[in-house]
Amino acid sequence: MAAPQGICVLAEVTEENNPTSLTLELLGLAKRLASASGRKTTAVLLGSGVSAAAQELAGRGADEVFLAEDAGLAAYDPEIYAGVLAKLWEPQPPSVILSGHTAMGQDLLPRLAFSLEAGLVTDCVGVEADASGITFTKPIYGGNGLATQKTTTPVAMATVRARVGDALPQGETAGEVKAVEVDIPAQSRLEHKGKELLSDRECPLEEAPVVISGGRGMGGGEGFELLRELASLLGGGVGASRPPVDSGWAPTTCQVGITGKVVAPDIYIAVAISGSTQHLSGMGESGKIVAINKDPEAYIFKVSDYGAVGDWKQVLPAFTAALRELVSE
Repeated sequence: MAAPQGICVLAEVTEENNPTSLTLELLGLAKRLASASGRKTTAVLLGSGVSAAAQELAGRGADEVFLAEDAGLAAYDPEIYAGVLAKLWEPQPPSVILSGHTAMGQDLLPRLAFSLEAGLVTDCVGVEADASGITFTKPIYGGNGLATQKTTTPVAMATVRARVGDALPQGETAGEVKAVEVDIPAQSRLEHKGKELLSDRECPLEEAPVVISGGRGMGGGEGFELLRELASLLGGGVGASRPPVDSGWAPTTCQVGITGKVVAPDIYIAVAISGSTQHLSGMGESGKIVAINKDPEAYIFKVSDYGAVGDWKQVLPAFTAALRELVSE
C-alpha cells in the first residue's frame, strides 16, 4: 500500500472514539495548506474500534485516511505507535506532518522527528504556506513574543494549538479510507497499568467550549465549588492558574498556562487571576475572555473582552444565580 503523502494529520479520538475537535481543525488547516501547494491532505488514525471516526475524517477534508485498527493500539504506547507509523511511512514519509499540541502529540512527534531526521516546531499558533514552503509561528519568551520558523529538512513536523485551523463541514463527497495491516510487537518496554478517566468535576479542558479558571485570589479550595457549579450550567470545564494547583485547591489536570495546559475555548472566564504572562500563554487564543477581579489595575483586564471589578465572592454567586434563572426559563 502507498504511504501517506502531502500534508498528513495524526488524528486523535475522544473517549467515545469520535475525532477530537482539534483533529478536525487540523484537517481544515491541512486542507488549506495543501490547496496552496497542490498537495494531498491525508490523515493517519491508530486505535481500536475507530472505523467510524476514520469515515468522519474522510468526509471532513481528508483525501485519504490510513486506518490502523488493532486491539494492541487501543491504549497509547509511544514505542508501538512510533513503530507503526515508521513502517507506514516507508520508504518516503509525508512532506508535512501535523499533530495537536496535546499530551500524545508532545510525546510522539519528538520521537518520530528523531527517527525520521525531520525538523520539528512545537506549540505552533500559526501555520502558513507560500512559494518558499511552510512557515510556523510559535510563542517565545514565556508568551511575550512570537517567532516564525521554517525547517530545512525534507520532512517538516509541528504540534499545533487549538484555533489555528477551522474545521470543515461534512462534505458531499468523502475521501478514501484505507486499512493498514499492522505488526504489533509481542512486548513493549512500557507496561500499561490501566486508564484513569477524568471525573465529572474535571472536564477535559482541551475539548471544553467554556473554561472557568480560578487563581490565587480565590483564597482556598472552597471557591472552586462555585466555579464547578457555574461550569456545569455552561457545559464547560474548570481550570486554574498555577498557585491554586501548587496549594492543592485544584488538581494538576486543571492547570492552564505555560507549565500546564494550552486551551482555546469559545469563552474563558478568569476569576481572581491577575494575568501573568505564564498564564496568558495558555489561554490567550480563547474566543472571548471575561475577567472578574477586585483589582482594577490587574493586567488580566488588558486582554479581556469583558470585565467585572469586584470581589468574586459577590460577583460570582450573583452571576451564577442570574444564569440559572435564564436556563430555567
